[in-house]
Amino acid sequence: MAKTRTKYVCSNCGRESSGFLGRCPRCGEYNTMSEVIEEVKKATAKAERAPLTPGRAHPQRLSEIAIEAEPRYHIPVEEFNRVLGGGLVPGSITLISGDPGIGKSTLILEICNVLSKNIGVVLYVSGEESTRQIKLRADRLGINSDHLYLLTETNLDHIFEQVQQLGPKILIIDSIQTVYAQDIDASPGLVSQVRECSSRLQSLAKSSGISVFLIGHVTKDGSIAGPRVLEHIVDTVLYLEGDPFQAFRLLRSVKNRFGATSEVGVFEMQGAGMVEVPNPSEAFLAERVINAPGSVIAVTLEGTRPLLVELQALTSQTTFGNARRTPNGVDFNRLLLITAVLSKRVGLKLFEQDIFINVIGGLKVSEPASDLAMALAIASSYYDKSLPADVAVIGEIGLSGELRAVSQLAIRLNEAAKIGFKRVIAPKLRRGFDGVPKGIEVISVRNIAEALNALIPK
Repeated sequence: MAKTRTKYVCSNCGRESSGFLGRCPRCGEYNTMSEVIEEVKKATAKAERAPLTPGRAHPQRLSEIAIEAEPRYHIPVEEFNRVLGGGLVPGSITLISGDPGIGKSTLILEICNVLSKNIGVVLYVSGEESTRQIKLRADRLGINSDHLYLLTETNLDHIFEQVQQLGPKILIIDSIQTVYAQDIDASPGLVSQVRECSSRLQSLAKSSGISVFLIGHVTKDGSIAGPRVLEHIVDTVLYLEGDPFQAFRLLRSVKNRFGATSEVGVFEMQGAGMVEVPNPSEAFLAERVINAPGSVIAVTLEGTRPLLVELQALTSQTTFGNARRTPNGVDFNRLLLITAVLSKRVGLKLFEQDIFINVIGGLKVSEPASDLAMALAIASSYYDKSLPADVAVIGEIGLSGELRAVSQLAIRLNEAAKIGFKRVIAPKLRRGFDGVPKGIEVISVRNIAEALNALIPK
């Protein structure tokens, strides 16, 4: 009889401990150590000395390994194809996560509909909803496919039995935290169950060629629930994010073994479901108010896609002892840095001003190339003077107030010209740069003071 051993595993980083700890020594999180009971089987001497069998892998010379083009399933949703790196790879395993109610199940059900019509049989396994609930959502979205099968099950062995009988091309698990393996003595959602179930699903995908989608929960800080090893096992990790009070949703790739990371697909939540947005820059600027003080257009880059977003700033005389800094869609520490540079290098008296920053559309902008746009928005509101409507802004600000070069400048300029902007404020162009498109003027500035003098003359 195999012996049992009790250990404690951190649900955030996966660190193991023989005893309970209130705080994980590795990641520093509190109350994340979960009890796990596992069987310890003693390896026999015969197993330890097992000879190399013909079925095992052998070392190969790197020069002798043949490279073949990776086949992909083309999905008739271009925004989803973009995030996956050009299509769905057979035998891959993809993890999709996001906040509750953001639209994960809605998006994946729509993807299942198009996959079942263009690729083959799709099996949708739900551990949280009944088949009737999924059917009601499908009717609302206008989905009806004879090759889309629904299954309400949480036992992994039973799921594998249905997969063997049905032979699907695509397998959906909604969600991985509800599935359990009955030979593991732990509740569903614990570290040992999530790790073991995801490992077995990975083996299924690699051995059979079935593409597997896992839907995962998130913790209160926005990270994927469960052990960190879950993100290492899968081939692709996608986050569906967005403001619940806004219609736009961003599907972001943070890991992709078959394509570029940080790629973004833009969708809009409508009554008919998630509708892809082929030109997000125009959608984000559709409600822009021309000649409004504090409004600046920034040209950011999400993966390989340039986006034009509107940053709005508002400064007002503070009524408290300490001025407030309230960001929405930008990093708080980045706002403090830009405020300090404006105060020290330009002379703006912002210590007595409350500053509010908002990114229109519910987007989150973290790229340093939006620094100059944030600074000009604050200065525009401070002086109560609007910027020209045909100007877009690109640039990263250093602590000395200098502007630093940004990556992929030519792609950003082309996007600004396509939307209709005539001028772009940017750092000084390097010698020999020939990526300026026709019909647009690049105003090169060396520091933030020159940018202010060019757009907001005193």
